[in-house]
Amino acid sequence: MSTNVLRTADGWWVVRGDRALPVETKAVTTAELLADRAAVREAAASREPGTPVADLVALAPVTTPCRVVAQMVNYRSHARDSGFTGDIPPAFFRKASGSVSGPGEAVVRPAHVQFLDYEIELGLVMGAPLPVGTVVEERNLPSYVAGLVIINDVSAREVQLTRTQFYESKSYPTFTPTGPYLALLEPEDFSRLLDLRLKLSVNGELRQDRTLADMIVRPAQALTLLSRFQTLDPGDLLLTGTPGGTALKAPPKAVEKIGALLPPAVKWKAFFKSQAKNPHYLHAGDVITATIATPDGRIDLGEQRTPVTDANRHPR
Repeated sequence: MSTNVLRTADGWWVVRGDRALPVETKAVTTAELLADRAAVREAAASREPGTPVADLVALAPVTTPCRVVAQMVNYRSHARDSGFTGDIPPAFFRKASGSVSGPGEAVVRPAHVQFLDYEIELGLVMGAPLPVGTVVEERNLPSYVAGLVIINDVSAREVQLTRTQFYESKSYPTFTPTGPYLALLEPEDFSRLLDLRLKLSVNGELRQDRTLADMIVRPAQALTLLSRFQTLDPGDLLLTGTPGGTALKAPPKAVEKIGALLPPAVKWKAFFKSQAKNPHYLHAGDVITATIATPDGRIDLGEQRTPVTDANRHPR
């Protein structure tokens, strides 16, 4: 069964129900913790009463700097929302690890961003080096992936679309809320990955709700494709795509065809004028809640609850 690990300013903790037990380790980074699994197992076996989880302030369980790589359009429902038809070639992009933030830290909308969007994603945390040319199969996936985390791939849509800037649009500080838990998996847990259900709500309204069965390119294949050109190391992070239900959706086909005839500046001005009527984009005061778990709770990554604020309202 998976073991949930929490990180705070005081160090690492193993979560057991509503209590947490400190991990006696010198590990500071996620990679160092993964190299000291014996300490994690010792904490998990402890009979001490522990500390209430509610009394702890969780930090991102993935420490930075690290590589943060993401898959693009990797759920069938998201592909439909995005207007894709037919086969979708696998694609990856990078995010700055400086965008990684804690599971309760506010998402800060930059002053120039109007169309702020959410994307719940399952994050794979690497537990072993992935050299270029590695072939990963389902049977040896546990040799490379140590654990799972909840990720919100926050996106500034006007930056992403008008400038074709995935890196910038998804890399502002606080644009990668991570955690609360790093779920360290046992080999037998990997057979349950497709049962994981991703749910994201904004102010209590359910926006995204799919299992990994909706995924197009699954983790083993994704790592094989990525390793054609990218090395990964322990503690690095792969975001595996988001299901349908984001605020951004492709316009109807007829409108899209008309837009294709317009100069880019005119097309995007018209598109975002229509998007201004969409109430699903994030605003200051919103609260995003995200969970990922199997129905039986065998794997449960906890609940990520992040408020949204504007840059000029962000406390200094």
